[in-house]
Amino acid sequence: MTDVSIILPTYNERDNICDLIDAIEAALTPSGLRWEVLVVDDSSPDGTAAAVRQRYELDGPVQLHVRTADKGLAKAIRYGLEQAAGRTLVVMDTDFNHDPALIPQMVDLLRYYELVIGSRFVMRGGMEDTARYRMSLLYNVFIRLLFHTQIQDNLSGFFAVRRETLFQLQPKFDRIFYGYGDYFIRLLLLAWRNDWKILEVPVFYILRRHGESKTGFWDVFRDYTLAVVKLRLWGV
Repeated sequence: MTDVSIILPTYNERDNICDLIDAIEAALTPSGLRWEVLVVDDSSPDGTAAAVRQRYELDGPVQLHVRTADKGLAKAIRYGLEQAAGRTLVVMDTDFNHDPALIPQMVDLLRYYELVIGSRFVMRGGMEDTARYRMSLLYNVFIRLLFHTQIQDNLSGFFAVRRETLFQLQPKFDRIFYGYGDYFIRLLLLAWRNDWKILEVPVFYILRRHGESKTGFWDVFRDYTLAVVKLRLWGV
C-alpha cells in the first residue's frame, strides 16, 4: 500500500510544477516511504498538464488528473484526497511557499498526532513578504478570538493527516470543500471541535519562484471574511 499521497492542486503552474515534483521526490526517496504525487489540474491554459505529461511516466508514482468541470481550489483538493491511495495524505501549494523537505517530518509526526500543519506563526516560522505576514497574523488572531481555538495558522493549507482520521469527516465534505483557501478554516474548526491531536510545525514562505499569484490580498480578505462570518452564524 502507498504510505503517503501528496495532492498538488494546480492552475497555471507550468513553470513550477515539475521542479516541485522533483523536490518532493528528492525529499521522500531517502525516507523509504512509498509515495505518490497527484497533480490535480483545473485545465490550466498555460500548459501545466502538458508539462507534467512531457516530464513523467504517468503510470508511476506521479499521476495527473485534469478536471474540466466544477473547478476551484477546494474542489480540486477534495478530488485529489478522494483519489489518493496513501495511508497518509498531504496537501500543499505548488508555488514553493510550502517546503517539500518538511514532508517526511510531518508524516512521521502523525505517529503521535492526527493532524500536522505547516505554520507561519510558531517559532521559526514566517514569510519573506513581511507586509502580508503582519496582515495574515492579525487575521489569524481574529479567527482564534472568534472561534475560541488555539490554532496559530488557519490559512496555511499545508497539512498532513491520517486517511482514516480525515475520512471520519466525509459526511461533511460538501460543507468543507468549496470556495478557495477558506475550506482550510472550516476543516481546522471541525478538527478542533472533534478533539483531534493537532501539531503546528514551522514553515517559512519564500516569494513565488515563477508566475504571478492568482489571488489579490483584498479579494481574499473579503471572501475569507464572508466565509468566516457564515461559519460563525451557521457552523459547518
